[in-house]
Amino acid sequence: MFTGLVEEQGSVIGIESLGDSVRLTLRGPVVTSDASHGDSIAVNGCCLTVIDLDGDAFTADVMEESLRRTSLSDLSVGSSVNLERAVAAGARLGGHIVQGHVDGVGSLLERSPSDHWDVLTFSLPAELARYVVEKGSITVSGVSLTVVEVTDDTFSVSLIPTTLADTILGRLAPGDRVNLEVDIVAKYVERLLHVGGGTS
Repeated sequence: MFTGLVEEQGSVIGIESLGDSVRLTLRGPVVTSDASHGDSIAVNGCCLTVIDLDGDAFTADVMEESLRRTSLSDLSVGSSVNLERAVAAGARLGGHIVQGHVDGVGSLLERSPSDHWDVLTFSLPAELARYVVEKGSITVSGVSLTVVEVTDDTFSVSLIPTTLADTILGRLAPGDRVNLEVDIVAKYVERLLHVGGGTS
């Protein structure tokens, strides 16, 4: 489990095609400082398993299903990525509950800069729209954010200078794809209402 508070911007230093999967090697001195084989690290919001460590770099396998359903397929050597270690028991939950299981992919439609923050508007896949509400939580490429506005097919968020500087969201251009994970609480509520027929 993660919190959506990005610990550092890492970089892709190697990509190896394995036919039906890809092996990524990423540099991230913060997230590798106490990492071990088998640990979970979120890469742009995708939970990946550490299979090898070499100094300040780690390697993880990404299966075809994940490549098809996320924006990890857009990565190339030199790409910057948001990195976060799994939350430790007893740590503060500063963002919201993030599983690292990407629900869909959106793209940046527009960014509106101001003196102190930027407003970013993203496309919203139709199958996810029912889980996104104004002032609710959403994870965008691993970053826990609060929804400012939502329509049937878009949502917008406001990014403070720290988020702009410390995550890859600060450099997104219109058309760039992002990983989206909706609030797990919304999905559980929907499931419970469906199973229970909407009655208490």
